Amino acid sequence: MSEIINLSNKIEKQLPTELVSFMQVAGEVAASQGQNLYLVGGVVRDLLLGQTNLDLDLVVEGSAINLAQQLAQIKLGKITTHPRFNTAKLQWDKWSIDLATARSETYAKPGALPIVKPGSLSNDLSRRDFTINTMAIELIPSRYGELIDRYGSIDDLKQGLIRVLHEKSFIDDATRIWRGLRYEQRLYFQLEPNTLQLLIRDIPMLDTISGDRIRHELELILKEKYPENVLYRAEELSVLHRLHPALKGNGWLSNKFKQARQLSHSNLPPVALYLALLAYPLTNEDSEQLISRLRLSKSLAQTLRNTISIKTNLKSLANPELTPSSVHYLLHGYSPTAITANSLACDFPVARQNINLFLNRLRYVKPALNGDDLKRMGISPGPQIKEILKLLHEARLDGKVTSKQGEEDLIKGWLARNR
Repeated sequence: MSEIINLSNKIEKQLPTELVSFMQVAGEVAASQGQNLYLVGGVVRDLLLGQTNLDLDLVVEGSAINLAQQLAQIKLGKITTHPRFNTAKLQWDKWSIDLATARSETYAKPGALPIVKPGSLSNDLSRRDFTINTMAIELIPSRYGELIDRYGSIDDLKQGLIRVLHEKSFIDDATRIWRGLRYEQRLYFQLEPNTLQLLIRDIPMLDTISGDRIRHELELILKEKYPENVLYRAEELSVLHRLHPALKGNGWLSNKFKQARQLSHSNLPPVALYLALLAYPLTNEDSEQLISRLRLSKSLAQTLRNTISIKTNLKSLANPELTPSSVHYLLHGYSPTAITANSLACDFPVARQNINLFLNRLRYVKPALNGDDLKRMGISPGPQIKEILKLLHEARLDGKVTSKQGEEDLIKGWLARNR
């Protein structure tokens, strides 16, 4: 009989008091209904690794929705339910907990979403992606804190290994290929040798996965602390090329991602900026293929299109004789993210200087006078107003006028010449 490992001390030390007391109450309520309740997945892994993870996933052998409703009354929280999957999310104050009914899954065909049925904890753990994510902790009072490890997960954690549960894992769900690389790089682990062989064998299965699901995995990677490490590994294993053959996860990309983080200071760069840098080497046609493959949202697609469009104009932006108003004309209307991507990625120092001038100053320059002011000064309503406002804007951009008075003098001069 294997030794019982109890993690109640680790739970108390590593999790906020409010979440600890919530889990104790949840365990008591579940036990009073004759149900078993468990803390599962990534949070258990991270407790054992000594890392902070406040995304609590609870699994109940019973009804997750009923349990969530009872707990919402105790916590005076808000619940969101998904009856089709028998899951619920409970939110109160700044906390959010996911509750799921233990379930089994079967796959009608590779890449399809699973067919879900209620099941036991054993069923629930057996459907998971890697051994390190299959651990559970008992939450009912009589066994509170006891670790359940049915797949040798503790040994894999100690050895730093990412291991699938069975040899059809990547065939059933090829998004696990991307997830495996993400965990490997985040945790500084290695793919266990047989798992690595299966991953390489099953790379073609990525073509069975919908663009929405692939995009979701890519977005999770781009929210990692160092996404370039995952993309480098993905290129090394020919996984990245499955997204598009022209994508690179090389040292250039790594360098640009680091620069993007320096620009963002304490925050992680937005996903859109990372994605624009990843797509930067693509042609217009390549970019459209990637947009279609990943089913990108309108705004992300526009950022990619803008990025490539600005890239084709870089020679114009590299002209040292350009006036500020010409720089504004070349960049105005593009998304700031696409402009920033070009500032980081372009090879022309003068173009970069002009792009940064736009980002830091020119995009904020506006004339002090508006259309109503021009009418008061005697200019007839119509297309002329728009034309003169454009002239005023250019004069402001180029430093020919620097004040409201200067703008008024410019208009008076223009009126005198055109009467």
